[in-house]
Amino acid sequence: MIQSLPTNRGRLLVACLDQPGIVASISSFLQKQGANIVQSDQYTTDPEGGMFFMRIEFDWSSKNDHFDQIKERFVEIASEFEFDWRMERATRKKKMVIFVSKENHCLLELLWKWKAGELHVDIPLVISNHPDQKEEVEGYGIPFVHIPVEKGRKQEAERKAIDLIKEHDADFVVLARYMQILSPTFVQEFPKKIINIHHSFLPAFIGANPYAKAFERGVKLIGATAHYVTDDLDEGPIIEQDIMRVNHRYSSAELKVAGRNVERIALARAVNWHHEDRVIIHGNKTIVFS
Repeated sequence: MIQSLPTNRGRLLVACLDQPGIVASISSFLQKQGANIVQSDQYTTDPEGGMFFMRIEFDWSSKNDHFDQIKERFVEIASEFEFDWRMERATRKKKMVIFVSKENHCLLELLWKWKAGELHVDIPLVISNHPDQKEEVEGYGIPFVHIPVEKGRKQEAERKAIDLIKEHDADFVVLARYMQILSPTFVQEFPKKIINIHHSFLPAFIGANPYAKAFERGVKLIGATAHYVTDDLDEGPIIEQDIMRVNHRYSSAELKVAGRNVERIALARAVNWHHEDRVIIHGNKTIVFS
C-alpha cells in the first residue's frame, strides 16, 4: 500500500489569463485561512498576454475541518482574477467506472493497481459489451454489468450505461479497450470525464489489426496514446503517450504483445494523473503537472 495522504490535504487547480499578482494573491489567501502550501507548480504559455496555469497542494489546520469554508471563501478571489478553477480534498476517492470489451490487459492493469492501493479510487462497477471478463472482475469483488450492443439498438445500450454511471454518481469513465465508438450524446453527458486508450499509429493503420499492418510496414517504434474523449474520434486532449522501440525480429504477434504493454502503462499513468488532479484541459491540449 502507498503511504496515505494527510486528511487535511487540499488541491487547487487554476487557469486564467496571465496577469500580475496571481501567485501572491493565492498564497496570501491560503495563509489567511491558516493553510500551508506543501507543493506548488505553475506554467505560463507566454509572458506577454498568455495563459497561466497553477496546481497547489496545501494543508489546512488539523485542529478543525474547514475545507468547505476555504473553498467557499476562494470564490471572491477567483472572481477577481476570472479563474477557471477547482478545489478538491486530496483524500476524496473519485468513483471510476471502467468500460471494456474482450481484451483485458488495460482492465487488469487498473484493477491490480486499485487492489494494491496505487489507484486511490472507488470502482463501483465495470461495464462491457461482452461477457468475457465477468469472472475476472467479480473476483476483485467489483460488480460486472454486461450490456450488449446489438445492431440497431446502440442508443438503448448507451442509455442503460449512462443511467448506471449516474446512478453510481461516478466522477469519470475509463475506456480500457472498449471497442465501441461512443455517440455524441454519450460524450456530452460526461464532458472531460472520459479517458480512452489507443495505439499511437494513428492516422496510419486505421481499423482492425493495426499491429499486423504495422508489421507489414516494418515499423521501428510502437506506442500508445491516452486522451480525453470528444466528439472528434481519437482526437481529444492528450494526457499521456509512450513508445517502445522494436525491430525486424518482432513478429506480428510479438508487436501486438509489446503494444498491449505500452497501452496498459500509458492508460494507468493517465488515470493516475487524472484522479490526482494533475491535469488541466485548455482547448484541445492538456497541462499535466508532475
